[in-house]
Amino acid sequence: MNTTPSYLGLGGNLGHPMALFDEVVDHFRAHPLVNAVKESSRFESVPVDASGPNYVNSVLEIQWLGSAEQLLQSCMALESKLGRVRTTRNAPRPIDVDVLLVGHQIVNTSQLTVPHPRMHLRRFVLEPLLQLNPDVLIPGLGPAKHYLPATLDQIVTVI
Repeated sequence: MNTTPSYLGLGGNLGHPMALFDEVVDHFRAHPLVNAVKESSRFESVPVDASGPNYVNSVLEIQWLGSAEQLLQSCMALESKLGRVRTTRNAPRPIDVDVLLVGHQIVNTSQLTVPHPRMHLRRFVLEPLLQLNPDVLIPGLGPAKHYLPATLDQIVTVI
């Protein structure tokens, strides 16, 4: 069975996001539909279109054996297990696991949009993504590295 290189964006700004990120990595390393997991460096960023304390962010590259919808369901179940409660959009949260890319797929359903619709506008996504794969393409948009210069005014630092 073929794997699909897929990318997940991790974020959190309540409680202990670093410990939760470790749990997310462990979860996907043990997942039956994942063959490999790599994590970028972890970054601190100020909230964008949100409030609350600074965020911790990173990106995971996984080799995924399932569908994009199965990946979304796995991410949402994991968020719930780790204490994520959905309230208002962009509310502070202990953990966020976003599906950024699933190979070269374009998915647009009521539940899932891939590529993630704002990923090319967020330095806290682009920097760790490009650290894992400097040549990654965003389907429908082209090379991710072309979008980084427009985000350099966003404050992001490696932890």
